[in-house]
Amino acid sequence: MSVTIDDIRAAETRIRPLIERTAMVVSPSLSDLTDATVMLKLEHRQITGSFKLRGATNAVAQLSPAQKARGVAAASTGNHGRALAHAARKEGARAIICLSRLVPQNKVEEIGRLGAEARIIGESQDEAQVEVDRLVAEEGFASIPPFDHEDVIAGQGTLGLEIMEQVPEAGTVLVPLSGGGLAAGVAAAVKALRPACRVIGISMDRGAAMKASLDAGRPVEVEEVATLADSLGGGVGLQNRLTFAMCRELLDEVVLLTEAEIAAGMRHAYMIEREIVEGAGAVGIAALLAGKARATGETVVLTTGRNVDMEQHRRVICGEIA
Repeated sequence: MSVTIDDIRAAETRIRPLIERTAMVVSPSLSDLTDATVMLKLEHRQITGSFKLRGATNAVAQLSPAQKARGVAAASTGNHGRALAHAARKEGARAIICLSRLVPQNKVEEIGRLGAEARIIGESQDEAQVEVDRLVAEEGFASIPPFDHEDVIAGQGTLGLEIMEQVPEAGTVLVPLSGGGLAAGVAAAVKALRPACRVIGISMDRGAAMKASLDAGRPVEVEEVATLADSLGGGVGLQNRLTFAMCRELLDEVVLLTEAEIAAGMRHAYMIEREIVEGAGAVGIAALLAGKARATGETVVLTTGRNVDMEQHRRVICGEIA
């Protein structure tokens, strides 16, 4: 395994002054529903509105002065780009974020507000990655990808350390699953400290690249389509080095959700938990509501992002979507 608990602990020491240690709260409604103790890890309250700040901060902090001077680049579905823009600005580094046309406009605008350049390239994250590769090859930028990178995975894994500190007897952890950086990092930390704990990856049933790859036994391409869980879009990369193998080794189960189920998760987060959570961040709640994930023992649900287009959020809450 390429990312170990020691790597994650080192990342935690490195980024501790630069991120929020987010709250863990009991959800009475989900606990009653599941006849278990269900807790929400409120990572959507992180500084840039998602967990992505952890990995981006850890990766940028380890660049050399020369690399920072040349700049950093990444493809993103939005939240990684926002986090990388924030981390780069803290280090005085230029950042270019390449995004597909499927990325919501509010996320594109926020990247620019944080001082990075947002470039819209193609119809998928894979097409946006082509521009990142050019920037690296021709202009000397450092590539900090959204998930398949040791430092990024270790940074995301600090969430797993916090979970184990806050809920040391956890029986189940529900984690959103896309390219696998979060799921791999969290699972690596949780399994190292509590091997019996079940870690379940949650994704949408429209273009779930990691689930398709796990089913195929190798990284595969999937069509990227619009979804309420837009932050979970994109491929895993046919040359995936780390996250595919780690997710295959460490995840106990993968659950897929319909758009209606994701919308129900967002509504529950807002109406019952009084939290604004984007679709990708609400999939753990949605999986419990739909009965697709089973709560065993003390169950932790990661709510991982709040960077939703507020008009879309209003329509979901009012039942106009799904």
